[in-house]
Amino acid sequence: MEENQKLQLLFTQLVLMFHAACAQQLGKVKHPITDKLEKDLPAAQSTIDMLDMLHQKTRGNLSAEEEQLLTQVISELKLTYVQEART
Repeated sequence: MEENQKLQLLFTQLVLMFHAACAQQLGKVKHPITDKLEKDLPAAQSTIDMLDMLHQKTRGNLSAEEEQLLTQVISELKLTYVQEART
């Protein structure tokens, strides 16, 4: 595997790891230990903030696919956060 391909795969895995963690924090995915839906909005906000920081710090250095993935994940999580914060 080429170094660039490896880096793209690692970046994708990192973004998806944050996405999965935030989905759990938003109460959309069961906690793996308790097997229950648990909502932790402050933790979810922190995870979204980390993704925003990653997006800002990598601006201009991402491929079109990486940019699209990161933008979509952030948008989805922010929308879900707002919905969950209202309930």
